[in-house]
Amino acid sequence: MTSSAGQSPGQSIGQSTGQWVASLEDLAREALPEAVHRYFRQGSRDGLAAAEATAAWDTFRVLPRILRDVTEVDIAASALGTPVQTPIAVAPTTLQQAARPEGEVAMARAVADSGSLLVVSSNAGSSFTAIAATGVRWWLQAYLTADRSAILPLLERASEAGASAVVLTADTPVVATKYDVGPSVWETVDPSWLRGNHHDGRASVPGSEKATDLGPDDIGWLAAVTGLPVVVKGVLRADDARMCVDAGAAAVWVSNHGGRQLDRTTSTAHVLESIRAAVSAAAQVYVDGGVRHARHGFTALALGADLVFLGRLPLYALAVDGDLGVRRLLAEMDADLVETMRLAGCHDLASVTRDLLAEPAEPREPH
Repeated sequence: MTSSAGQSPGQSIGQSTGQWVASLEDLAREALPEAVHRYFRQGSRDGLAAAEATAAWDTFRVLPRILRDVTEVDIAASALGTPVQTPIAVAPTTLQQAARPEGEVAMARAVADSGSLLVVSSNAGSSFTAIAATGVRWWLQAYLTADRSAILPLLERASEAGASAVVLTADTPVVATKYDVGPSVWETVDPSWLRGNHHDGRASVPGSEKATDLGPDDIGWLAAVTGLPVVVKGVLRADDARMCVDAGAAAVWVSNHGGRQLDRTTSTAHVLESIRAAVSAAAQVYVDGGVRHARHGFTALALGADLVFLGRLPLYALAVDGDLGVRRLLAEMDADLVETMRLAGCHDLASVTRDLLAEPAEPREPH
């Protein structure tokens, strides 16, 4: 996507650009049942990793360039060789039908219209074929099962429906404990909103539980059985990133699962640069975690990310105004990114480099 001066994407939205995005969680709280909103926003255990994520991006400061021609600003990116109009993409999240009846289909329609990329949860309630019918570029997120053969039907359905990559979530050998108050979300949601592409529905069959014995060989196995590139999600260490690439990963995804797995993990903003250095040009590097506006995305790009994924924000936007809300969110994020790049003296993503960032400042104590 290229923007000329004075014609940023999303400009027609009006002068509320940025403010509406910042208000999305509060708006979603009003739109959602309390148990669903709590499930969407909560982290594991004490919630420290979830709470610290956004503040970590805010510690970085920009050293803008001047006297650069920014009449045209191009934010087009590449996702494993596929062109996308923006580096801001949508991460996999579950229970999208609890946010809006059309769920993943509405999300996919908005992402398709925005020229972005969608990663679909393996627990999606909507069918892969219905998602694909929107024309969206999409990848499948998957958890490998204890019996690897148990996941093969899901992988086949995704491949037949047009998924162009598989995202192996590697940070969830077990689901972390959440401290809940009030009714659990699982007591209030319709079971059909989950596992719509599993042959067994919500039923548990032997061997279908999450694998606790994942290893590097699983990357090659997954690539071989699907014929698709494999992205490994949940990477927080440089040595693990290099191991994944050496084992055949096409990309690594820096993520702490939105603070929903091991609590007290480091924020993704603080490890992205070292992971990019370890991977170098051998594979793409993606990131999520606490990104709440495109200035955070700009920082992530400068630290070496090829794509920046949003998790909770699209869910909130979906709850607030369906596919129109997601479309508005992505348009505002693109407009914010274009403005930030223009003010920093960058005309395309290749010009968003590490020298544009000062060293992280120490977080300040609130007054």
